[in-house]
Amino acid sequence: MVEKTRSIRYGQYIRETQVDHRHISYNDLTAPAVTSSRRISLRPLDVYRLVQPYISLRFLEQLYALVPLALYLAFFQLLILRQEVEGTLAISLGLLAVIVGLMLFMEGIKQGLMPLGEFIGNTLPKKQALPAVLLVAFLLGIGVTFAEPAIGALKAAGALVKVEKAPYLYALLTDYADWLVLLVGVGVGLAAVLGTLRFVYNWSLKPYIYLALTPALLLTLYFMQDPNLAPVLGLAWDSGAVTTGPVTVPLVLALGIGIASASGRGSSALVGFGIVTLASLFPVICVLGLALYVSWILTPEAIIQAASVTTQLEASIAWYQQTPGEEMVLGLRAILPLVLFLLLISRFLLKEKLNNGGILAYGIFLAVAGMILFNIGLTYGLAALGGQAGSLLPSAFTALETPGGQLQPAIYSYGLGLLVVLCFAWILGFGATLAEPALNALGMTVERLTQGVFKKRTLIYAVSLGVGSGILLGVLKIIFDWPLAWLLIPFYLLALLLTYFSSEEFVNIAWDSAGVTTGPITVPLVLAMGLGIGEAVQVAEGFGILSMASIGPILAVLTTGLWAQWQAKHQQETA
Repeated sequence: MVEKTRSIRYGQYIRETQVDHRHISYNDLTAPAVTSSRRISLRPLDVYRLVQPYISLRFLEQLYALVPLALYLAFFQLLILRQEVEGTLAISLGLLAVIVGLMLFMEGIKQGLMPLGEFIGNTLPKKQALPAVLLVAFLLGIGVTFAEPAIGALKAAGALVKVEKAPYLYALLTDYADWLVLLVGVGVGLAAVLGTLRFVYNWSLKPYIYLALTPALLLTLYFMQDPNLAPVLGLAWDSGAVTTGPVTVPLVLALGIGIASASGRGSSALVGFGIVTLASLFPVICVLGLALYVSWILTPEAIIQAASVTTQLEASIAWYQQTPGEEMVLGLRAILPLVLFLLLISRFLLKEKLNNGGILAYGIFLAVAGMILFNIGLTYGLAALGGQAGSLLPSAFTALETPGGQLQPAIYSYGLGLLVVLCFAWILGFGATLAEPALNALGMTVERLTQGVFKKRTLIYAVSLGVGSGILLGVLKIIFDWPLAWLLIPFYLLALLLTYFSSEEFVNIAWDSAGVTTGPITVPLVLAMGLGIGEAVQVAEGFGILSMASIGPILAVLTTGLWAQWQAKHQQETA
């Protein structure tokens, strides 16, 4: 009965959609190995016939997620902006590397990391006290952040930030890039700890939202008063969207749900909700805290002076940048520490010997190979395409300076061109979200959870509408250089007000829905597009689109949920 209940929960739907199909379970890791004296012989053709449908399915999953977005950007650039796509071959090969890399990476997660995460989550609470369990959850949150594919997009963004306009933002993305990722991981680790405590004690999510948003909004108010710190706000709030990807969510949820089930508190229908919300909010506080620390020890003048020296040195070592050897090192650094951590927990804390070591090693190899290919594709494919499209978007309504120094007139009149850009942004967000498979699965779970009051179709359109509107506002913020705090603070205060009046079910659904829409493809693409627009219109930074894309669905789902509650109550009164 417990397993049947868990199969419709949010944590299970995440595992079934982001890491779908069959994989070895945690029971298989400790089951006695089965041996057979009969040797099976397969011809190469037989192996091909067995593997081909499976590989094709995995490949098509990533193909369907990426190709529509890439074609939309390319055709918009060709037909509407009347500009050719530069470096078509390199971008095409880069996008192919992204597809193959994600295919291998997701398969590696399924075969190598997910079984370990499930095994630890179900076994650890039976052998260790709660403080030790929470420490493991915290360290796991840090480890999965480094292994998140889209986290590389944050580091790559430093190349487009002008140090003279945003010195502290530049410092965070260059000199403090590793500390930035570490602090984001600390935020995810805190989310894993508090989310696990929620599962165990069945606490409400509302106090956690108030607890996380209060310091985040207060720090945002403080940062907006300082022109040198204000550009950091976009990076901080966007970093929350980067963390809720295909590694963080399944592994942390597997651990948290396993702990709740082992403690006998895992029977609530809302088990699994909340960690995604907290993993989006706590990194914001951590990044703002890091920026505050950097502002105490460094002046803007010192950062600008050091950056000019660094630029000269980089010219002599530029040949080393983006080499396959470096990508391999980055892939190993992202995956191996997490794997070693999980293996050490299994061996020394759980004192369990794992079987099926060959399958685990195979999964780890695929994850590393996939991460390396994804990093290469991110640089030459996703980031290049998104940055190119973003840099050309303003040409629809304003004159831009060409690389040769000439002024190129606007393609359309100011009003029409701006309308074209806003329609492009809204369709991009709405369409990409509408096609998100994890959102479809969340809709089915929500419809069952609310006993049909909140229809799957209603949720899908509410979230898609929220994301599209959020991306539209994010593009407006960059074009007109609006202070991000002017948008974030009113919208989050409105979200808190709606949260207060909403039921626990709809609060969990709404705040977690934002994390469902930020995948390893959409995050780098939208981030690169925003930075490209910012560079074209010469603003200090191009961050903020992802943060607006996150608050949009929260407001849309909360509003729709209140309407659904009122409708259900009205039907009961008139019945």
